[in-house]
Amino acid sequence: MGLTRGSTGLGAVDTGLVIQRLTNSDRVYALAGNPNVGKSTVFNALTNMNQHTGNWSGKTVATAQGRCVRHGEGMVFVDLPGTYSLLAHSAEEEAARDFLCFGEADGAVVVCDATCLERNLNLVLQVLEITPRTVVCVNLLDEAAKKGIQVDLDALEQSLGVPVVGTSARSGQGLEELLCRLGQMAAGRAPGKPLQVVYPQVVEDGISLLLPVLRQAAGSRLNHRWLALRLLEGDESLSRSLSAYLGEDLSRRPEVEETLAAAKDLLAQRGWGSQELEEAIVNAIVVTAESVASGVVYIPEGSPHSLDRRLDRLFTSRATGIPVML
Repeated sequence: MGLTRGSTGLGAVDTGLVIQRLTNSDRVYALAGNPNVGKSTVFNALTNMNQHTGNWSGKTVATAQGRCVRHGEGMVFVDLPGTYSLLAHSAEEEAARDFLCFGEADGAVVVCDATCLERNLNLVLQVLEITPRTVVCVNLLDEAAKKGIQVDLDALEQSLGVPVVGTSARSGQGLEELLCRLGQMAAGRAPGKPLQVVYPQVVEDGISLLLPVLRQAAGSRLNHRWLALRLLEGDESLSRSLSAYLGEDLSRRPEVEETLAAAKDLLAQRGWGSQELEEAIVNAIVVTAESVASGVVYIPEGSPHSLDRRLDRLFTSRATGIPVML
């Protein structure tokens, strides 16, 4: 991913946002996260007073962008609306998704709350499906320490396959490392391969049918696996944004339309409708987040955070998490 250096806007998709570069070499990073994870604190600490605010086109959803310089390299951060998901059930989710997908940023930073990491990992996994050029910022480590919560950042980085940085943004702890890891990512020095959510076999079969034609039809501008999932879902809001970005309705291309129909027929033959597909996608993300968190988050027995932990289990379990997310 990378913006056209001579560009002053976002290209084909009208998100109503003009990137405030001072030089053509400035790199652009999306700043994403759940509400109340300290994302705005991270943004303010990184950009100080070099900020611009506005609204997304056609939406009463605020956005802000700011710039900082490290070792002579300009970095522009776009503070996306706080959201729990990118499945676009709200204006905030749609704005965040469209910028991550079509804004052609040089990378993304996903800010998480160390005190409820499992819940936050749902968004991390969705962002990784869109772009591998992602750094995970585990914020509020100071609050986690007060509650006796420990997060193994090295193990989390190994599990996710992308850079992970721990921060306490209010005190500035970890922010220099965050900028350093972004610089390394921009230079092509990033660890491993991003974790991929695995879906039920029938969904994976549908994806496999679509991948060859999407590689031909969509080129290299989008993640083909992510695009296949969204086409199977039939997300109308995405279709509009995708058509604006590509300059055509991809689903109307004969080879894509034919293959998409075959993939949906395959799902239907096995009793999968749109509701079953959506539930399966959400469930796979939730279960993967739960698995990752269980290996990196440590809470002592009798910790006062145990109630919060039980609530997290309620929100992210197979039985109750899916209805909550839907």
